[in-house]
Amino acid sequence: MEITNIKIKKFATEGKMRAIASLTFDDCFAIHDVKVIENNDKVFVAMPNKRLKDGTFKDVAHPINAETRLAIENAVIEAYNNAEEE
Repeated sequence: MEITNIKIKKFATEGKMRAIASLTFDDCFAIHDVKVIENNDKVFVAMPNKRLKDGTFKDVAHPINAETRLAIENAVIEAYNNAEEE
């Protein structure tokens, strides 16, 4: 499976979230609302999630193995670093 497109929407905020990403895989499957978060001068990627009734969060889409997670994180962070702020 190959990431064929990444759209980044950067925004200036005082919070930790820096951008939202949409990923397309093999030109036929998309995942939206992937968050780019900066914490303690480190940028990381958080998968889309939903809040449960008990207040906790659960991912609605996520990689199954470490290799895929790393590939997604690297691609999103690279796209984020190359994107211009809106």
